[in-house]
Amino acid sequence: MTWLNHTDLGIPPSFFLVGIPGLETAYLLLAFPFCLTYLLALVGNGIVFLIIQMEDSLHQPMYMLLAMLSLVDMGLSSSTIPKMLAIFWLGAHDIAFNACLTQMFFIHAFTALESGLLVAMAFDRYVAVCNPLRYMAILTGFTIAKLGLAIITRAVVLLVPLVLMVMHLHFCQTWVIVHSYCEHMAVVKLACGDTKINSAYGLVVVALIIGFDIVFISFSYFLILGTVFHLPSKDACWKTLGTCSSHICVILLFYTPAVFSFLTHRFGHGVAPYIRVLLASLYLLVPPALNPIVYAWRTKPIREKILRVFQLCKT
Repeated sequence: MTWLNHTDLGIPPSFFLVGIPGLETAYLLLAFPFCLTYLLALVGNGIVFLIIQMEDSLHQPMYMLLAMLSLVDMGLSSSTIPKMLAIFWLGAHDIAFNACLTQMFFIHAFTALESGLLVAMAFDRYVAVCNPLRYMAILTGFTIAKLGLAIITRAVVLLVPLVLMVMHLHFCQTWVIVHSYCEHMAVVKLACGDTKINSAYGLVVVALIIGFDIVFISFSYFLILGTVFHLPSKDACWKTLGTCSSHICVILLFYTPAVFSFLTHRFGHGVAPYIRVLLASLYLLVPPALNPIVYAWRTKPIREKILRVFQLCKT
């Protein structure tokens, strides 16, 4: 009776997540690198977050933003990988309708949060390089809190309507999602009837979040480079750029696969489905796993604190 009530309303009781189409025979093998990368993301980001919280000397704007990024990275990878591992290892393909919408919200919300934090970190680098004497006066704890609240508000305001619009769609043909998680357009494509509004709003959200953030970050680094090239010596130039190197690496790690995945999913009809899904899965997993490595390696204070912790553990 529950099934009939749902189907009468055009709402399925559950969806069937395929996983990575075309690679079904390799699921058991794929699960191991996915699991190891997920564990690396959790452990690495957890260590970075705890060290920043415990060390008073790291309670500075740049490191507080990094601590927020670590939390978002753990949430982003946790919103997708556990279900993917359940598919790969246990064959648990079914996902309840409400659980699917919840996963959709958190995946896109954490993506928006990560993008927003990269913008905040670009602003941090801009102030540090272009207006260093007023750095602590501009980026106070209250300012960082307001930036964090603004980033969360933007994600919620833009993504709640996205999910509500999907809730009002009717699914009367197939409930098989050819994807490894409940990605917005992968679910919308299953609906019967006109979905142009859903597709258009999805593009608007991408433009307002990813598009705006890339433009803002690019503009920030344009100003940073303008300041750097006017420094009196090459050593000063390289030293100043070195302070931005870890942030630049994280930007490339996040936006390059994200934009490529978006373009192939929207316009790459000639691209094999398993490539599109694999790219979409990796861009939510690889950046969270590599971000703490990049910051631990490229940021001396964090690297020193981590090495000190390991030395204490050995003794």
